[in-house]
Amino acid sequence: MPKTLCLIILLLPAVVAQPQVPTPLWSRGYSIIPAPKNVTLGRDDLALDTSWVVDTGKRGSAEIAVRSLLRGFRDFHALELRTASGGNSVIRLAVVPGSVVTHAGAEIDRQAYRIRLAPQRIEITGNTDTGLFYGVQSLIQLARRDAHGKLVVPEGEIEDWPTFPLRFLHWDTKHHQDRMDTLKRYLDWAALLKVNMIGFELEDKFEYPSYPIIGAPGAFTTQQLQEIVDYGLERHIQVVPQIQSPAHMAYVLKHPEFSQLRSDGNNYQACLCDERTYKLIFSMYDDVIRATKGVDYFFVSTDEVYYAGIDKRCGKPYNPVNRSLMWVEFVQRAHNFLSKRGRKMLIWGEYPLLAEHVNLLPPDIVNGVSSPEYLATENKLGIRQLIYNSMQGAERLFPNHLALETDYLNLDGDEGFAEGRLAETFRNITSGAVRRNGRPVGVYGAAWDDSGLHDETFWLGWSAIAQYGWSDGRPSVDQHVAEFMRLYYGPKVTNMIEIYRNLQRQARAWQATWERVRSRVRGQGYAHWDGRKGVGDAIRWDLVLDPPALPALPDLKLKPSFTEKYHHFLNIARARTLENDQLSLALQSNMRLASRNRYNLEVLLAINKFIGHHWQLLEGLASAEQSLEEAQAASAKQNHAVAVGELVAAYAKIDALVKEGEKTFQELVAVYEKSRYPKGQSVGGRSFVHIMDDTKDHWADRTADMGFMMQPEREIGLDAYLKDLRKILETYAQQHSVPVDRLGEVRLED
Repeated sequence: MPKTLCLIILLLPAVVAQPQVPTPLWSRGYSIIPAPKNVTLGRDDLALDTSWVVDTGKRGSAEIAVRSLLRGFRDFHALELRTASGGNSVIRLAVVPGSVVTHAGAEIDRQAYRIRLAPQRIEITGNTDTGLFYGVQSLIQLARRDAHGKLVVPEGEIEDWPTFPLRFLHWDTKHHQDRMDTLKRYLDWAALLKVNMIGFELEDKFEYPSYPIIGAPGAFTTQQLQEIVDYGLERHIQVVPQIQSPAHMAYVLKHPEFSQLRSDGNNYQACLCDERTYKLIFSMYDDVIRATKGVDYFFVSTDEVYYAGIDKRCGKPYNPVNRSLMWVEFVQRAHNFLSKRGRKMLIWGEYPLLAEHVNLLPPDIVNGVSSPEYLATENKLGIRQLIYNSMQGAERLFPNHLALETDYLNLDGDEGFAEGRLAETFRNITSGAVRRNGRPVGVYGAAWDDSGLHDETFWLGWSAIAQYGWSDGRPSVDQHVAEFMRLYYGPKVTNMIEIYRNLQRQARAWQATWERVRSRVRGQGYAHWDGRKGVGDAIRWDLVLDPPALPALPDLKLKPSFTEKYHHFLNIARARTLENDQLSLALQSNMRLASRNRYNLEVLLAINKFIGHHWQLLEGLASAEQSLEEAQAASAKQNHAVAVGELVAAYAKIDALVKEGEKTFQELVAVYEKSRYPKGQSVGGRSFVHIMDDTKDHWADRTADMGFMMQPEREIGLDAYLKDLRKILETYAQQHSVPVDRLGEVRLED
C-alpha cells in the first residue's frame, strides 16, 4: 500500500462501529448539535440568571460572537444578559491561538474551542474568532430549564473541533426563489449548527449583468447576493456560488438568444465545441464572482454532461473516450479561469469522466461526488473529496428521512431508502467508500429542488449533515433526531418524531395512489447516460386518475369502473384518513407549544392538509360513482325523480371536491409564499419564460407557477366531466319531466 494512502487512513479513518449509547450530555438531559468531541462533566448544575454578565475581553459588543451570545440567550432562553468588564458571575470570551490542540491540521485547528463551566465562571475560548463563535453556539444550545424553571448548564469542560473542515448545505433554487429574510434565517440556523459552507445553486435567480436575459424576473441583484454573502461571512459561513454548466443549462438555453449554443439542438446542454459557449459561461462566472466577494470557493458543477462532443461541429467521433476528454478540457479551462481570479474550484466529478482520465484533472480541485474507481488516482494527485449525501431524491411533498415500511417506496425513480436517508447519511459519512478510501475534506448535504419540496422539510436532513460532518460517528441517528426536535422547535413540543414519520408515510402513500401513465404534458424525452441520440427514447410519466364513467342516455346505463380499478388506492385512503386527521391535530397542538420555528409547522400542516384532500378525492369519487349506480337502478325502476336526485348528488359531490381541492391548494401556496417569492413571478413588466428541460423530468418544472402540485388532480379533467354530467342530468330530467329548480336542488312530486 502506498505510503501516502497509509497516511490518509491514519488521518481520517473510517469510524469503527461504536455502541449506540446516549452521549454524556444527553444522558444528563443536555444537548449540543453537533455532539462535542471531548466532554467532562462534574456532579452539579450551574444556575444562570440576570446576575451573570458577559466579559467580552478584547472583543467589542458589536462583534458577532458577542451579539450571537446575547441574542441566543434572549431568544432561546428569555434571559437578558449584559456586557460588563467584571462581576461575581461571569461568562468570559477569549481568543487564544493554540489553546486547544487537535493534531488535525490548520484548517481544523482554527475551528476548535473550549468551554469551562464552573461556579460563577464560564470561559469560552477559541483558537480563532471562528472557534470562539462555535463555542458560543454550543453554550446557547447547552443551557436548558430544569424542573423548577431555572436556566442551568452542567459543571464541567468541553473541548471540541470538527472532523471535516468543510460542511456544506445545499440551497437549490431551480424552481423557487427564497426571500432575503428567509435566507438570512437559514444562515442563522446553519451557523448555530456550525455549518461553514453553503452550495448556493443560483440557476436563473441571479441577474447576470453580462446577459440580463438569463436572470428571472425579480432575480437577486449583485448587491443583494453580496448582502447574503456578507451576512454569511460574518457568521463564518461561505455562501459558495454553484453554477450549473455546461449541462443543466435549460435556464439559459431556453432563450432564443442562445439557441445556436444548444448541444445537438436540445436546451439541456451547451455545445462544448463552440467558443461562444465558453465566453457565455465564463462571463456568468465573472458576474457571480463580482457578487460574492470574500468567498474562497466556486462550484462549477459539471454534473451529468451527457452530450459532450455530440455535435457535428466537434469534428470527432462521439464515443466514450472523446466524451470524457471533452469533459476534462472543460474542467481544465474552468480551473484556469477561476484560479486567475483566486477561487478554489469544486466539481461534480462523474459521467462522462473515465477513470483513465482522472490523472488529467487539476490536483487542487475538490470533487463533490467522487466515484470509487476514481479515488486511487485522486489520492495520488492530491485531489480532495466531499462526502456526498442526498437529503431528497424524487420524493414528492416530504423527504424519506426516517425508516418506513417499504410498501410505498421505489416510486418514480425514488431510490427508496427503507431505512431512511438519515441512517444512510450516517453510514456514508462514517464508513462509506470516500471515507474509507479517499481524502475527504468535507461533507455535502444535497437538497434538490427537482420535486418542488419546501426547504423547511430539509432541516432534519441538513442537521444530520452538520452533526456527522463535525462529530465522529456520534450520536446514534435516533438520538440525533430527538435532539433536533428539541432544538428546532423548543423543549415543549410533543411527538414530533412520530409526526415526521407519519407525514412521511402520508406523502409516500399520496405518491403511491396515482396511476402512472405516459405523459400527457411532456413529449418523450431526450435520451441520456449512454449517449444515444434522438428525441423519443426516454419515456416521461404523469400521475393521474381516471374519473368515474359517465352514465349513458337515455336510461343512464353505467359500467362502473373507478371503485374496481382503484380499490387498492381506496383501501390506502381509508387507512390513512384517520392518521391524516390526527396528524393535523398534533401539528395544531404543537403550534402553541413550539417556542421557535412555528412557520415550519405551518408548512408541515399545509402539506398534510393537501394530502388529506387527496384521500377525500379518492373516497368522494368512489361515492359519486355509487350515486351514479343508484341513478341507474332508479331509472330501471322508472323512478325518474330519484334518478335525477342521485345524478344531482353525484354532481354535487364532485363539484365540492374540485372546489375544496383548489381551496386547499391556494392555502398551501399562501403558506409557501410567506418565505419565498411567487413561483414564475412577473416583475417590472418582465414575464418568466417557461420551457421544460429537454432531458430532465423534474416535477416542479411542469408549470411556471406552483400548479405542478395540483396537476395530477387537474389532469383528471373533473371540470369537463362536470359539464358532461350536467348535460346528461338536465337532458334526463327534461325527458322525464322532473323539475329541477337549479342545479343542486330537485323538486320531487308527491
